Amino acid sequence: VQLQASGGGLVQAGGSLRLSCAASGRTFSNPVMGWFRQAPGKEREFVAAVRWRLGNTVYADSVKGRFTISRDNAKNTVSLQMNSLKPEDTAVYYCAAGDGIILSMMRLERAYNYWGQGTQVTVSS
Repeated sequence: VQLQASGGGLVQAGGSLRLSCAASGRTFSNPVMGWFRQAPGKEREFVAAVRWRLGNTVYADSVKGRFTISRDNAKNTVSLQMNSLKPEDTAVYYCAAGDGIILSMMRLERAYNYWGQGTQVTVSS
């Protein structure tokens, strides 16, 4: 599976960005796609995830109400709409994919088998 992330950039606090992740290659039976991020000097952390078939979504508390994850079946793409961005959202954002991840594990990095290359998001104050 290949994951290609795009859409990062520089934005002022309060602004918006939309990240996209295009998936290609192997077909999963029950795919889950997620976004994680890693700020300088910090560990990678969960942001949001979606179960492809049922559409269940999970969000980190820090982004709930500001970020929205969505999927486009026709394009095999998952997007992350980020609104009301804060300087603390600055990080490299990674998309990830896995198969058959149960709801309780969707926040866990180790549940995902495939990772994109990352895209930088910088929010200035």
